[in-house]
Amino acid sequence: MTDIAARVYNHTWKIDPIIRSVLDTDFYKLLMGQTIFRRHPTVKVTFGLHNRTTSVRVADIVDEGALREQLDHVRSLSLTRGESTWLRGNMFYGKRQMFSPEYIAWLEGFRFPPYHLEKRDGQYELTFEGPWIETSMWEIPALAVINELRSRAVLKDMGKFELQILYARAMARVWEKVEYLRSIGPVSITDFGTRRRHGFLWQDWCVQALTEGLGTGFLGTSNCLIAMRREVEAIGTNAHELPMVYAALATSDAELRRAPYQVLADWQEDYEGNLRVMLPDTYGTTGFLAHAPDWVARWTGVRIDSKEPVEGGEEMIRWWRARGQDPADKLVIFSDALDVKEVARIHAAFDGRLRMGFGWGTLLTNDFRGLAPGGALDPISIVCKVVSANGRPTVKLSDNPTKAMGPPDEIARYKKTFEVGAQEARPALV
Repeated sequence: MTDIAARVYNHTWKIDPIIRSVLDTDFYKLLMGQTIFRRHPTVKVTFGLHNRTTSVRVADIVDEGALREQLDHVRSLSLTRGESTWLRGNMFYGKRQMFSPEYIAWLEGFRFPPYHLEKRDGQYELTFEGPWIETSMWEIPALAVINELRSRAVLKDMGKFELQILYARAMARVWEKVEYLRSIGPVSITDFGTRRRHGFLWQDWCVQALTEGLGTGFLGTSNCLIAMRREVEAIGTNAHELPMVYAALATSDAELRRAPYQVLADWQEDYEGNLRVMLPDTYGTTGFLAHAPDWVARWTGVRIDSKEPVEGGEEMIRWWRARGQDPADKLVIFSDALDVKEVARIHAAFDGRLRMGFGWGTLLTNDFRGLAPGGALDPISIVCKVVSANGRPTVKLSDNPTKAMGPPDEIARYKKTFEVGAQEARPALV
């Protein structure tokens, strides 16, 4: 097993780059990429970094030269022969040849496009412009780079013994969480922690800990590279990015209202089974469900992200029952700011009523809260989102208005179009 403390003490970026592979990304990026590749190869988009934890001045912590070195390293990466073979021949979600030969060929030739970096008021303005299929691939590596460089900046002045104690405490914390999960009964856990991880080596350690500690209760990881190396399942479905771009491309209010359902119509042409999990909260879950076509109710399940999870689960149960579906047959994935006590609360509310899965993210792979002076290693809420498509601004409303994104006038238009009323704001924790 890797001695993480020694590695952190000794590493330089040249022997320990933050992003090690094109596959050091989340599986849903490859799934969405295939849909984009097939249907929207000419759409131009811009992605941008946004730190919602404004009290943490990332640009004052992370050296710009080091950031550019890591981003430039990412641009040098390409898919290896072994990685291509894994994508071509591995079974994902019970299906071989999940990815078409044409899409794999594109991935083999893919290189990360240029980036634009500036400093403004203690934050980095990091943007990526170009074809959607290319810029989309930057989201996960960009976030991983920023988060790990922040961690490295805090750790660089620590001695060998201090680092050993730090990681020993963090490991004990993870294992205590594993033991807690075992105590509440059978639960299905997936690692969703790539985007805001403490570091690659730490995420890899966490996956190994869950594999041993939870056994069959650990379903796999969203990280493709770790899934390949550790021979666990690669897990993921789709994200807000798809409806945000589809909506921005709409040329009328009627087309705008149809956009979230057009995403699902395209998705079900590409994927089946447990990949047919909808994400309804981009423009408000309640409105999405009220106007959803009947065929949407037959999908395998739903991912509840920004809505209060128990409230969201109960809403889905009522909706499925009203449409003649048995909620006990439906898969519900909970994924927003989860930690073990929240998993236990949700599990108790729906045990025997739903098929549950939990996407455990930042508080699995980056829970160093209180382990460094002044909370210097506490995780922050940072995202990299699509901000425009073909020159039009993108909008995300969310069930939590704290997470809303877009120009104020466009947010107002979208709220009117999607009939979004008063919403309760909740902190965007991680």
